[in-house]
Amino acid sequence: MEEDVVEKIIENYKKYAEKNGFKLNPNKQVVESLIKGLLTREKKYGARYCPCRRVTGNKEKDKLNICPCPEHKKEIKETGKCYCGLFIRP
Repeated sequence: MEEDVVEKIIENYKKYAEKNGFKLNPNKQVVESLIKGLLTREKKYGARYCPCRRVTGNKEKDKLNICPCPEHKKEIKETGKCYCGLFIRP
């Protein structure tokens, strides 16, 4: 069942990326690992916090770390990928 959830999230992020002018990382193993990390954080903290961001316990501050976080577009523009590598420049 978890694999179905992972695949559905991957498809949603792929559509999100295409809509916003970038791509999902083509390395499926990396993407699956990141998605599983998001799901683990969701179970632990109650939200899909980016695996590359620190969860502080301050809900207001931490909501900026929910994937996709506000920084990902800037990071893609500047470096070609978001910090965790989920999204990349085409």
